[in-house]
Amino acid sequence: MKSITPETEYLSTRQSAKVLQVSLGTVQKMVELGELIAWKTRGGHRRILASSLEQQLQRRKRAMRQKTTQNCVAMGIFRRSENGQELLESIADWQLKVDMEMAVDSLEGLMKAVSIAPDLIFLDALIPPVEQVHLIHYLSKNRDTQRIPILVDEGFIKLHPGVVALADENSGGKHPLSESIKQELENGLIDLNPLIIGYPATNPVAGGNWPHGSRHELLEPLFVEALARKCT
Repeated sequence: MKSITPETEYLSTRQSAKVLQVSLGTVQKMVELGELIAWKTRGGHRRILASSLEQQLQRRKRAMRQKTTQNCVAMGIFRRSENGQELLESIADWQLKVDMEMAVDSLEGLMKAVSIAPDLIFLDALIPPVEQVHLIHYLSKNRDTQRIPILVDEGFIKLHPGVVALADENSGGKHPLSESIKQELENGLIDLNPLIIGYPATNPVAGGNWPHGSRHELLEPLFVEALARKCT
């Protein structure tokens, strides 16, 4: 990974994503929102100004310091209760203090999210893609939750253009996507939403689990990023 030094003037999108520990899509959204300064080369490659990356890193540090005296309230919606418990155990060692409310049912999760208005919402990677689309749709529409950052698996973000076809083929009529939701997908419900932040995809070799011991390094910066986005 290319690090930022006083001599560095710009980085590629991929290098910037590694520096910030976010997905490529998140970097693109940050550029579109003006949070990062970028331009394109004649070959069409995007270059990110290193000084704007440094500003983002400093903003994260400020958000982290601000949160040391006030806990972050997070809402986690999981497919299995043991997944939520594993995350609780992981965040216990974070510098960022997190109070995590959990739900293992989408409807319960939506009701809790509206009730407690958390600082961020975490969607477990094992929630079926079509169900995640419904969750994001309702969270984005409800006035009490529409400004809350949502953390989703990068694998879901990459999959979402095909979610409509997946729903038509495999839903069996149980969880069909309405025409309005299909239209929202086409209009950027996910890829253009600055409050949707991707976390590193789960490890399929390990049965959908994170690599051992990696949650602390991978998730905590993204929780901080979500808090910073909520404040903008």
